[in-house]
Amino acid sequence: MDAAAAAAVAVPPRAARPTSPSRPPKAIRSTKPRGLDEDTAAPPAFPKGKSPSSSAAGGIGIGAGSAASLLLHHADVPMDAAVWAGLPDDLLLEVLARVPPFLLFRLRPVSRRWEAILRDPAFLAAHAAVPSHGPCLLTFSRGGGGAHSPPHCSVLSIPLHARYKLPFGFLPPWDLWLVGSSGGLVCLSGFDGAAFSILVCNPLTQAWRVLPDMHYNQQRQLVLTVDKSRRSFKVIAASDVYGDKTLPTEVYDSKENKWSVHQMMPAVNLCSSKMAFCDSRLYLETLSPLGLMMYKVDAGHWEHIPAKFPRSLLDGYLVAGARTRLYLVGRIGLYSTLQSMRIWELDHGRTVWVEISRMPPRHFRALLRLSAERFECFGQDNLICFTSWNQGKGLLYDVDKKSWSWIAGCASQICNSQVCFYEPRFDTPIF
Repeated sequence: MDAAAAAAVAVPPRAARPTSPSRPPKAIRSTKPRGLDEDTAAPPAFPKGKSPSSSAAGGIGIGAGSAASLLLHHADVPMDAAVWAGLPDDLLLEVLARVPPFLLFRLRPVSRRWEAILRDPAFLAAHAAVPSHGPCLLTFSRGGGGAHSPPHCSVLSIPLHARYKLPFGFLPPWDLWLVGSSGGLVCLSGFDGAAFSILVCNPLTQAWRVLPDMHYNQQRQLVLTVDKSRRSFKVIAASDVYGDKTLPTEVYDSKENKWSVHQMMPAVNLCSSKMAFCDSRLYLETLSPLGLMMYKVDAGHWEHIPAKFPRSLLDGYLVAGARTRLYLVGRIGLYSTLQSMRIWELDHGRTVWVEISRMPPRHFRALLRLSAERFECFGQDNLICFTSWNQGKGLLYDVDKKSWSWIAGCASQICNSQVCFYEPRFDTPIF
């Protein structure tokens, strides 16, 4: 061993520089953009714990590092912002496509770059390829400051166990009413002065359009349906909303941007104004003739289905399920102590209602405190949600899992609120 090598060996290694444990690591200050705000507390019905969105609620930085803050579900997971800053754009789009849409919505006001990314066709294609976010409940209420005050809208994300506010200030100041939601779009109707108007919007992209006037432009029973394969939507206008006028059925196609007039629904005595749409068919309950009226959108004509209702049915709602499944939900019984809530499914082959489930008595008593209390129900795929007047919670039933669960904060507590299922999508166009 030569002298230089010996000297190198003899020199002791330099000790690490001591660091004061009281000095906290330098934090990057970030600002919270205006737009979609998260409520301060998650619904109490869910288990206590840190919400997946709580780590991202503190703020969002500018640049790709802000994507890392959205993905930090737990504070003990180390994430290097420099790694995200150098991420290739194509890989960054694949990562962002898997981030919950409500968290991505926060990036829109941050910078023009993020605004461009969320509108990029490559991102929209990646977003369309990933599975859906999961079931959400949208609550829409008209502004309390008068007919022209902006509406209030919030979304309860069942997978994230959190509620978010959706700003609807981009819509015109009309007296609006919620029609429904499908495939990421929301349909609203209202009066622009004295004229009845219909508009469709995507709350996440804040894109909206007013539909042209119908041939018979009056308040109608409406339903919205999105065709993801054609990247288009349709609005079906059935009978008069008050039932005192006989009007032909009209269908709006977004690809053609016009209404087409079809067969007039035969004279019937409707049980309810509630409608259900599944498998390109529209269903309504009728008392005379007894059964259902079905409208085939592709064929453009109505036909009667002689499906008799269950005996002692007090009130019933039609609920659309996945694919061709159609449900009937209602109360059975003549006296308050003998009432129960049941769910039937239509057997299309035999044209009969087959009972598939009953609400547990303890859930029924908690949902409806009075025997004559009004309730609402609506569905998406194979989920059915029950709400009742002045209740602070709703009841969710999963047809596939045959399970019941309570959801806090989704019921209509004021007379001008409406609730429906909603699927958050960036890739659903309105044109």
